[in-house]
Amino acid sequence: MAYFHLKLVPPRPSFPHDATGEEMAAMQQHATYWRQHASAGTAIVVGPVFAADGAFGIAIVDAEDADAAKALGDADPVLLAELGFRTEISPMPSIILRPSAAGNSI
Repeated sequence: MAYFHLKLVPPRPSFPHDATGEEMAAMQQHATYWRQHASAGTAIVVGPVFAADGAFGIAIVDAEDADAAKALGDADPVLLAELGFRTEISPMPSIILRPSAAGNSI
């Protein structure tokens, strides 16, 4: 397996503060999708980032290869809704997890 960073780039810098009803519905499906992958162990961490220049989403995933990571991103309901979101995918050659996150007892 390999690790990948997926960055969900919203359609505009002011998102989510001015999100439409259609965008919020797609984001709810997006959250359900990634919760399922977190439960399955494919997604290590997923969540929003509120940066100074605008919000975006991140996911760190454990996938077979770059194509599998891309397939995870491409199947995200918020992308399938074709509302202007896009995903950037970058490989992570290694990761360090705190023991409790890795499933070990402290």
